[in-house]
Amino acid sequence: MNIEKVSFKNKEGQNLSGRLELPVDRHPHNFALFAHCFTCTKNLSAVKNISRSLTSAGFGVLRFDFTGLGDSEGDFKDTNFSGNVEDLVAASDFLSEKYMAPTLLVGHSLGGAAVIFAASKLDTVKAVATIGAPSNPKHVKHLFKSDLETIEKKGVAEVQLSGRSFTIKKQFLDDLESVSLPEIAKNLRKALLVMHSPQDNLVGINNAEEIYIAAHHPKSFVSLDGADHLLTDKKDSEYTGKVIAGWSTRYVEMQDSGKIKTKHDVVASLDQEDQFLTQLKLGDHYAVADEPETVGGNNFGPTPYELVSAGLSACTAMTIQMYARRKGWHIANVEVHTSYSKKHAVDCENCEDDSAKIDTFNREIKFTGELDEKQIKRLLQIADKCPVHKTLHSQTQIITKLI
Repeated sequence: MNIEKVSFKNKEGQNLSGRLELPVDRHPHNFALFAHCFTCTKNLSAVKNISRSLTSAGFGVLRFDFTGLGDSEGDFKDTNFSGNVEDLVAASDFLSEKYMAPTLLVGHSLGGAAVIFAASKLDTVKAVATIGAPSNPKHVKHLFKSDLETIEKKGVAEVQLSGRSFTIKKQFLDDLESVSLPEIAKNLRKALLVMHSPQDNLVGINNAEEIYIAAHHPKSFVSLDGADHLLTDKKDSEYTGKVIAGWSTRYVEMQDSGKIKTKHDVVASLDQEDQFLTQLKLGDHYAVADEPETVGGNNFGPTPYELVSAGLSACTAMTIQMYARRKGWHIANVEVHTSYSKKHAVDCENCEDDSAKIDTFNREIKFTGELDEKQIKRLLQIADKCPVHKTLHSQTQIITKLI
């Protein structure tokens, strides 16, 4: 995907830092805004993974740091929940002016509560997804524990959250008391997806129930069974992103986004932080490639050589069925099994030399249908005539240029 560093002003004129993620080789069909959890930042792994899943599905996604957090300007101690909502509105205004107004809002934890409030102020938003959200913003007060009394008496206190020190003022607590999420959810009248883990020990599952009951249809609930509150397991956050992407397409208008002009059929895009996980555009279709865990990948997609083998298998099957149809032979099904390896040439003279190894594709074919021995023999000959087979056997050249 393409990632752009962006910044925009909040209500107080301070710069908020964001990352705008765009799909590979196509214009986004919709834009989404992501609100991170309380005291988190846009760079939390779960935020990046969910955003990436949405981008892979064709969304443009803006994730940013709330005022006073991460790379954004401002002092956290002077912020509150209402300020987070105002930051989301400012982010929406930025997208509307520079790109396209957001139609989807996604929020994690307290950010989930914030996106419900923000959605009530943004007419362009058609769908809202919350992840581990509290049913009432004042739920976060329990994070301050013994510091609550100090904050009430002195008006301010230093609290430790996730190993970091934050200054919390009484105005923050007062602001939490002034907002009612169930009331806002009741009047939202926009598609709502509530996602929550039954094992969330920071924000209990009962919060999801309260939000769901308060909201009107269309509304949906998806259990993130086994996940922790911060979705620290990459598989949980990637699953969450894929579910949101699929669910939201029922409620946002899926316009033809149009391709970004390129003369190439296949595009691969790999960010520095993604190890080997590569986003692919194959014609008008999208996929990923990866490497096995044994070589440092996450095994989230086929390897490059598996993709080459897949091309050979698919081309072989297509060629065989095309030939059979032309001949009037009935093949109910053809399966082509292909694997890749480097093997020593059988007749090599220097088999101890690595350079003597040759690329080898082992291909096995299975036919289902009424075929005699002569027909099968001919079809195996036809397999060797598939275009990809010929390409792999022919002398090729790769011309590399800088875009």
